[in-house]
Amino acid sequence: MTKPSKREQSLSESTDMIMKQDLWIKILAGMLAGIVVGGILSPEGFGIADKDWVFAAGEWLALPGVIFLGLIQMVIIPLIVCSVILGIAEGGDLGFVKKVGLRIVPYFVVTTALAITIGITIVSIVKPGQFIDQILVQNILDSGAAAGRVPGQTFEDLTVPQRIANLIPTNPARAQVDRDMLQIIIASILIGIALITIPPATGKAFKDLCVAGQVLSMKIIAWAMAIAPYAVFGLICNIVIRLGLDALISVGAYALCVLGGLACVMLIYLFIVTVFTRTSPLSFLRDIKEVQLLAFSTSSSAATMPFSIQAAEEKLKVRPEISRFIIPLGATINMDGTALYQGVAAVFLCQVFGIDLSMSETVLLVMTTVGASIGTPATPGVGLIVLATILSGIGVPAEGIALIIGVDRILDMCRTTVNVTGDLTATKVMDRWVKAS
Repeated sequence: MTKPSKREQSLSESTDMIMKQDLWIKILAGMLAGIVVGGILSPEGFGIADKDWVFAAGEWLALPGVIFLGLIQMVIIPLIVCSVILGIAEGGDLGFVKKVGLRIVPYFVVTTALAITIGITIVSIVKPGQFIDQILVQNILDSGAAAGRVPGQTFEDLTVPQRIANLIPTNPARAQVDRDMLQIIIASILIGIALITIPPATGKAFKDLCVAGQVLSMKIIAWAMAIAPYAVFGLICNIVIRLGLDALISVGAYALCVLGGLACVMLIYLFIVTVFTRTSPLSFLRDIKEVQLLAFSTSSSAATMPFSIQAAEEKLKVRPEISRFIIPLGATINMDGTALYQGVAAVFLCQVFGIDLSMSETVLLVMTTVGASIGTPATPGVGLIVLATILSGIGVPAEGIALIIGVDRILDMCRTTVNVTGDLTATKVMDRWVKAS
C-alpha cells in the first residue's frame, strides 16, 4: 500500500477532527434552540422586552453566524482553485480530462434542468402563494425585517454572445473580487491542463503552492466548524426575532414544496445510481451519510468538498482522477438543489404578487435558472443573490425575498445536501461510464 503524502495526511487530520465532533447533532440542537429563543424574544411573540433592545440582542446573537460565514467565504476561492488545479494536474492525462469533461458537463446541465422542472411543476400544482395573507405580506415588506438581508446586487444583463465571451477571465484578479466563480473555475481548469503539458520540474513549485493553499484552507474550515452550532443558533434566532413565528408558519406550504422537490431529486439520484452503476441505493446512502450530514451542517458545497472527495475514494471506491476532477467542478456548476429552490421561490413569489407566467415565460424561467445556477458560489445564502436576479427578470420586486428569508436557512441546509449528493452521484456514474468506454 502506498504511503499517504504529507498533504493527504494533513487533509485527513482536518477531516477526521471535524467528523468526530458529531456536528450534525449539535447543528440540529442549535437550530431548534434558535427557533425557541427567537420565538420567546420576538416582539410578535411574548414581547418580553423593548423592540429596539430585542433587535440589538438578536444582532449580537447572530455574530457567531456572521463570523462563521466570513471564515467560509474567506477560504472558498483558494480552496476551489487549488482543488481544481490539483485534481487535473495530478491526473496527468490530457486525453482523460477531455473524455471526462465531454461527458460530465452535459450530465450536469441535464440534471439541473430536470431538478428545476420538478420544482416548478410541484409549486404550480400546490400554489402555496395563494395561502399567504396579503396584509401579512405588506407588514413584512414594511417592517424592515429584510434590512441588510435582501440582496442588493444582481448579475449583469448580458446577451448570450456576451455571456460566452465573458467566460474567459481576462482579469483574474477582478474575477476574484466579483466572486465570478465560473470565470475562476475556467481559469483553474486551464491552469491545471497547462500543468499537464509542461515538464513536471517546471510546474512543481506551483503545484506545491496549490497543495499548501488547499491544506491551509481546510485548516481554517476546521476552525470555523467549531462555532457552526452557535452560528446556526444565532442566525435563526435573529431571523425569528425580526420576522416572528407567524411569518414562518405562513410560508410553510412554500417550504414543503421545496422540500418535496428536493426529495424527488434525491430519489432520481438513487435511481441513477441503481440503474447506471448497479449499486444498492441503501449502500450508496450509507457510504455518503457523513458527508450529507456535514453538508447539512455547513450549507456549503465547497466547505464539504474535501470530505466528498474522501468519501468518493474510500467509501464509493471511485478512482482519484475522477473524484478530484468532478467534485471540485460540481461544487461550482452542479447546483441541482439550488436551481430547484430558485425556481420554486420565483413561481411562489409570482403567485403572491399576482403575476401570471405564460408557458413561454415558464420555459424562459427554467433556462434562466439553469444558467444562473451554473457558477453560483458554493457558500451559504448566496442563492438569494441569484434569486434576486431571476426575480428582476420576471417583474417580481426583489424585496419579496423578505417573505422567504425566515425559512431560507433551513432550506439552504437541505438543498446543499442535495447538491453534494448530486456531485457524489456524478462521480460514481462517471467512474463507471469512462471506464467502460
